[in-house]
Parts: sequence; structure tokens; C-alpha cells
Amino acid sequence: MPDSKTWDLVVIGGGSAGLVASKTAAGFGAQVLLVERGRLGGDCLWTGCVPSKALIGYAHDVAAAGRVGHQRAAHLDGASFSAARGAVERAIQTIAPVDSQDALEADGVHVLMGTASFTSKRTLDVEGIEIRFRQALISTGTSPVLPDIPGTDSMRVRTSEDFWDLDDLPRRLVVLGGGAIGCELGQAMARLGSRVTIVHRGSRILPKEEEDASRIVHDALHDDGVTVLTGRTVRSVQPEDGHSGRLILDDGSTLEFDALLAALGREPYTDTLSLDRAGVSLDSAGYVRIDDRLRTTNPRIWAAGDVTGLPKFTHTAGVNGSVAATNAILGLRRKVESRVVPRVTFTSPEVATVGLQAEDADPRHHRVVTLHHRHSDRAITDSATAGYTRIVVDRRGRVLGGTIVSPRAGETVGELAVSVKARLSTSTLAGTTHPYPTFNDPLWNAAVADVRHRLSRGVTAAAVRSLAAIRAAVVR
Repeated sequence: MPDSKTWDLVVIGGGSAGLVASKTAAGFGAQVLLVERGRLGGDCLWTGCVPSKALIGYAHDVAAAGRVGHQRAAHLDGASFSAARGAVERAIQTIAPVDSQDALEADGVHVLMGTASFTSKRTLDVEGIEIRFRQALISTGTSPVLPDIPGTDSMRVRTSEDFWDLDDLPRRLVVLGGGAIGCELGQAMARLGSRVTIVHRGSRILPKEEEDASRIVHDALHDDGVTVLTGRTVRSVQPEDGHSGRLILDDGSTLEFDALLAALGREPYTDTLSLDRAGVSLDSAGYVRIDDRLRTTNPRIWAAGDVTGLPKFTHTAGVNGSVAATNAILGLRRKVESRVVPRVTFTSPEVATVGLQAEDADPRHHRVVTLHHRHSDRAITDSATAGYTRIVVDRRGRVLGGTIVSPRAGETVGELAVSVKARLSTSTLAGTTHPYPTFNDPLWNAAVADVRHRLSRGVTAAAVRSLAAIRAAVVR
């Protein structure tokens, strides 16, 4: 690499945000260098979205075949887990070429493997090579939080990063943390035959979601043989062989395990960047400080993805990577999208949300419409009636947000997200022909219910009654 070259944009980190930013900038004709210290594709490809969804999908097939939960787990050997690991590997290897160095270079992005460290506000070092830049983008992501519990320093506590290195199905798996990752992996492993216990310090699992959604997922986990302990913390760990051991809980009870998985959240990765030399500040939680256009405290340096502390999803990382690259290369002033950010927990059933939630709605200005899936024909035919679809609308019937708990809720929430983004009314949704029967029906029916509600009140109701009366008189 020529020492004299000054890059239009240097991107540090080859995860979702960095990949999209690099390709976006190169598409504008910029000279782009992407620096990655590990594997191109980031957490999503290697340890996050792709492997977890492959595992969940295979475990779902096992459950659908009737081999699920504590009542049948004794009949499962390692075959199901070995097949699941095969499914995970196939998914990764199928998708990996899209994020490869060859693919990036074909799109005009130069790639340099190594660890980047800023040496000034306009230069950085990568394995002894000095790199100069006009603009730079930090997209180094996050790493899993490890538990600070006595005894864990002398044993292997797995996280979402190395969970995929398990060779054999653990007979007893304990998951620390009842958030999305803990619930997703816990349920999948139970369906593959592990005896799973989730230990969560809060009063309920999935604390970021509605209480109704949390309860439904809790019941679903129980049906799959998962033991969920809420309001519990771990006092200490007594290791046995470096992998197995027992937990001592705060109430003095013990819990034996063959593998321990920590799903306690993630923290920003900035340790090797020497950000102080670049004039880039961090906030109180250690995330890169940015403005609403993703510019850091150094006007030449931008940041996108999980390292910024914005919602930690692959889709937001990609979108924000594009925003940052566009602003950096074209000098635009595009802002981060904060109103419409969908999220999905891929348990069975799935929990999907976007926009304004019922608990944040103001009864003076908003109306909450709930359609329970026991009234959904598709849910009835699939024996999946535990969920619901809930939307929040304003006085004019415009859709502001909602929650869906259902099989494939992550697919249905796409229509809800478009509705929120485009400020569509329930009249528009209700007036759009939807296929029947689908798990999208409840969203359509919730819109219909709101339209009927508005037609039955006030001036609108009076006008409807008048028109009906006039019509009746005319056709006598």
C-alpha cells in the first residue's frame, strides 16, 4: 500500500455498518479503505444473527417433529445438536462470500487486515503502516459483557461469541440473563434436548418488551421445558472441571450445570483505537459520542453501528453506516432515523415492535387497539393463538407504532413499520386487500376495528347515519 496515499474514507470495522458504509462511499467514487482486525462480516455473520437464526430454525423443526422439551429430552442423543451445528455452518458459509474481501474489492473497496489505532486527528496506524485520511468512520461494534461473579475467573463462561464452539449438547445449560439473546438461545437449546435454566435478576424476562409479550414468551419457554428463575442473582460459582459446576444463588439454593452461557448485554469495543489522539470523545457509558448526523467530536471522523450506543441491530447498523458515509463523502446533513426502528426477538412466538408503544401512549391523544390471536383464523388453524397484535393510533387514525407477538411477527412488523414511516392511517390499511388466512390478518383486523370505532363516533357517525337514512328513503 503506497505510503503517500490519502484515502477519502477509512472505515474501521468490517461488520454491518462498516460494510455498508464502505460500499456506499465507493459507489460515490470515493477512494475507500476498510480495516478489519478479525473476520469480515462482523458479529452478525459469525456469532450473531446468522448462526442464531440457523440454530433457532433447526430447533423449530425438531420441535415441529414432536421431539421437544423435558418430557422427550431423554430420547435425544447428540445427533440433533450435531445436525444443528451443521445447519449453522452451512448458513455462515453460504452468506460469507457476500462479505468477503473479493466481493468488497469488486465493489471498489480496498481491504487491509489488522488492528487500527489513531495516531493523530488525520492519521492512523495499522500493523506498522501509516494511513492518512480525509474522513474516517468508526464501526468497531461491541463485545459481550462477562459476569463479575466469584469463581468465574477459573472456568469457561461462554458468550454469544464462543457459544458456537460447543462440540456436544450440554445436558444441563444455565443461561445468565433473560433478554432477547438468553431467551432465543435458551429455547432453541431446550428444543434440541438440553435441560435449560434461565437465571434473570429482573422481575420478568424480556424487560424491554410489553408485560403481555413477556408473559407469553415465559409460558412458551416453560412449555419447551425451560426453567425460568426471575428475581434471582448469582452469589458465586463453584467450578468442577473448567466447564461444569454449580451456581450458588442469592437465596442459598444451588444450580448444577454442564455449560454456562452469559447473555448479560454488550459493551462498546474501542480499547485499541487510541481515540484520545484523534480527538474523539466517549460518553459516560463508553460509547463513541456522536451528533444526530453521526459525526464525532472530531469533525473528520464519523461513527456508526453498535459502538455508538444507538439501537444494537444489524438493520440499524447498516442504515446508519450508509447515512454516515453519505454525509462524509457528499457533505450532506442526513440525520439518524429514531422514530421508526423495528426490533424482533426470535423466540417462538416472535416478539416484534416498532414506533410508539402502548405503555408510552397518552390516552388524551392516542388510542390503543388490540387484536388477540385467539380470534385469528390462521392462528387457530396453526394452534398458535397465544399472541396478539397491538397498534397505537392518533386521533386521525394514523398509525404510530405497535407490538406483534406471533409466529413470523418479524415479517408482519415490516408492514407496520412502513405504516409508521409513511404516517398511513388505519383507513388505508383497512382499505387494502390482504391475503387470507395469514398471520398478517390481525394487523388488518386491528385497522378495521379502529376505522369502525371512528365511524361510530361524533360528526362522522352522524354523517354516516344521515347518508344511510337518505339512501333508505331513495330506494323505497
